Formats: sequence, C-alpha cells, structure tokens
Amino acid sequence: MEHSSESDTDDYEQPLLHRKEDEGVKRAPVLGSSRYSLAILSCYGFFVAYALRVNLSVAMVDMLNSSSSSNVNSSVCPRHYNPPRPRHNHTASVYDWDSETQGWILGSFFYGYIITQIPGGYMARKYGAKWLLGLGILGTVIFTLLTPVAADLGAGYLIAVRVLEGIGEGVTFPAMHAMWASWAPPLERSKLLTISYAGAQLGTVVALPLSGQICFYLDWTYVFYIFGAVGLLWFVLWSLLVSNSPDSHKRISEVERTYITTSLKNELSPTSDYIPWTSILTSVPLWAIVVAHFSYNWTFYTLLTLLPTYMNDILGFSIKQNGMLSALPYLGCWLLAMGGGQLADYLRETCLLRTVAVRKAFTVVGMIGPAVFLVAAGYTDCNYVLAVVFLTISSSLGGLSASGFNINHLDIAPSYAGILLGITNTFATIPGMVGPVIARSLTKSNTIVEWRTVFFISAGINLFGAAFYSLFGKGTVQPWAVHSLHIQ
Repeated sequence: MEHSSESDTDDYEQPLLHRKEDEGVKRAPVLGSSRYSLAILSCYGFFVAYALRVNLSVAMVDMLNSSSSSNVNSSVCPRHYNPPRPRHNHTASVYDWDSETQGWILGSFFYGYIITQIPGGYMARKYGAKWLLGLGILGTVIFTLLTPVAADLGAGYLIAVRVLEGIGEGVTFPAMHAMWASWAPPLERSKLLTISYAGAQLGTVVALPLSGQICFYLDWTYVFYIFGAVGLLWFVLWSLLVSNSPDSHKRISEVERTYITTSLKNELSPTSDYIPWTSILTSVPLWAIVVAHFSYNWTFYTLLTLLPTYMNDILGFSIKQNGMLSALPYLGCWLLAMGGGQLADYLRETCLLRTVAVRKAFTVVGMIGPAVFLVAAGYTDCNYVLAVVFLTISSSLGGLSASGFNINHLDIAPSYAGILLGITNTFATIPGMVGPVIARSLTKSNTIVEWRTVFFISAGINLFGAAFYSLFGKGTVQPWAVHSLHIQ
C-alpha cells in the first residue's frame, strides 16, 4: 500500500516524496515490532509526565487550610455527601494560601517548561532523544518526591520546585517528536504518535481520581511519593529497552529496520548539522500550527489545573469524588485520541484523502467542539450532572486534535520535527503560565458568572486557532525541510 503515500500532496506536487522504487518493500508486522514497543513505552513515559504534572491540582484542594477565612469550606452549589475520613489522614500540613498564590503555584510548572522546549528539540536532533527524554522525566520524578518538603518550607520553595519540574519535562515532547522522525513510517504516523502521546491523557485520567483517593485514605504527601515511584520504574525500563533509531536498535528485525528506513529515506535530511532557521521561522504552515497549539492549550491547561478547584468550589464535590469526576473529561479525550489516530491513517491510506484535509478536519472538530460545550457548561448552574457531561464532551472532542495540528510537524518537516515542536510548544506553554493566574484572578468570589467568563475566553481563543489553522495549514514536506538533499 506504499503507493498511497503519493496522495500526500496539497497545493503542489513534491517529487521527493514519490516512492515508486520502494513499492516492493515488505511492510513489517505490528505484533512484537520495535516501533510499537517504542509507542507503548513512550505512552508510559507521558503517563508519568502528566501524572506528575496534574497531581498537584487535586492535592492542592487538600493542602489548603479549610478553616481559614480565605478558604471557607463551602461551595456555590449545595455540597454533596462528604463521607467521614479515616483519622490517620490528618497528619499532613495545611497552608493558608490565597487564590492568587494558588494561581501562581499551579502555573509555576510552565515557567520552567517553556525554557527547555527549543533547546530540547535542538539537543534531541544533535545528540539523540533517548537519554534527553529519559533524564528529563527522571528530573521531574526527583523534584516530585521533594514536593512535600518544599511546601513545608513555604510557597516560594514549592514554586521553585515546580519550575524545576517544568525544566525537566520541557524536553519530552520535542525529544519524542525527534525520535519519531526516525521511527514512524509516514502512513503509520497518526497511529504511532496517538498511542505515544495518549499517555498524557491516560496519566491525567489515572492521576486525578487516584490522587483524590490517596488524599482521602492517606494524606496529600503520598500523592507525590507514589507517583514518583511509578516514574522511577519507567526510567529503568526506558534505559534498558529503547534506542534512538532503528539502526542502533539491538533487537529489531531486519524486515522492520528495512521497512522503516526505506519509507523515510526521501523525507529525512541526510545531515544533522544544517538547520534552516530562517526558513523555519518564516514558514507560514509552522505558524499555523503555533496558533492552533497555543489556542488549544489555553483551554486544555486552564481545565487541567483548575477543574478540581471548580468541582470543589462551585459544584460542591468532596476530595474523594473530585478526582474521579475531574478525570472523566480526560478519559474521553484519551479514547477519542486513540480512535482518531486509527481513523486518520485509514482516511489517508485507504480512502486516499490528502494529509492536509485530514489534519484540518480533525483540528476543526477537535477545537470548535470543545469551545461550544465549554460555554454550555457555564450555563448549567447547579445541574452538576449536566455540568460534568458538558465538560467531559468538551475535553473528549479535543482528543481528535491529536491527529490534527498536533502531529503536523512530522508532515511538513520530519527532519526538524523536534525543533518545530519545541517552537510550537514554547508558544503553547504560555497559556499554562498565564491561564491559571488569569482564571484565578477572574474568580476571586468563586461565582458561576465569574467562571462563565473564564470559559468564554477559552472558547473564543479556541475558535480563532481553528480558523487560522484551516486557512494556513499544509500537509506536505516543505521545500526548505529537504534543503540539504538539493545541495548534494
């Protein structure tokens, strides 16, 4: 079916992508393959990364002194049944942080995260992605284990530890994109990358309810200790089982190695020294991804950090219920991301739809859908069933964008995919830095009307991003991305 890759054109034909001479290459089986093993291990890695990122959102509800004047244990809507807690879970410290301090603590991770995006893409391309990604997540694990100590020392120390966690985790997506440039055959990109990155949603889905249960039965400090231990196990497996490329992998079959390298040989630049920075930074298709990525993340990060707070302060759910209900949107997001990856590659390979058409369709549905249901959630008042349903549908539809703009870097410039993702993720990290701070400053009185404003802002940004990407997105390898082939 290799011939179907010739349909990957949009506004012009790219002769370098024609692979007629490769049609006789045998497709390597999926079962037991090294490329799908990499997808599963990297899925576990992103599971760890996101579990460590979001566990504070739930723990924060329990870290606050509920008897203090600024954090009264009440909610806008009637409180749901709050079961009595085991006595032994009252041993952890609690803190008197106002809503502004909470916003800074929740957003501080992203101040570190933004620093290592572009350097992460560059270093992964130059030195290899395996150890960069592995050590990045290991660093996050270590600082997660230190979180309870930092919180006891003061809000400033906790913010510093979260910034350091962000620095470690900032290299993960650019490094993984750089690795997939060497591992993912073009017609399996959507499948492999959605399996890999679905770990982010899966980590959120598991970490939110489990953090709530840990807080209830133990105390909030164990949230950081337990997830830290899970992260250490991942690092051991990653160190032992993963290689930077098919050529350096010790256990890969010759059939699979040939299949991957042959399918990519016309798309990858033969040298790692030359980087066309001017062409990259002036590429309109890249800026289309930047705008879409920024817009999508505004909604994603606002909900990721503040949904447990909304569930507690507005809808009146207990810590035990909170994590479970906060996880539902990300469970839907994970399911649609996985299904969307399969559908996207089916549409490209079997239905011969152009890559650009598939990427735009998945982006539009994955950004406009969430905007509509997010606004609707703001008008459910105290109908908590409808509120949870609308928030869940909103985030679930967002999962489709995983097969849209989110992997488009590999379509337009596979050789520089890590660097491109570093650029787009730098801009897309800004919402994580300012979104929670703005949202908490807009919701000082914790009224439904204030939260409605937060939802409207997110929805408007989403709509703009979808429109911009629809106008300027592309689906083929850009001429500058294969520059070094022309000068041979």
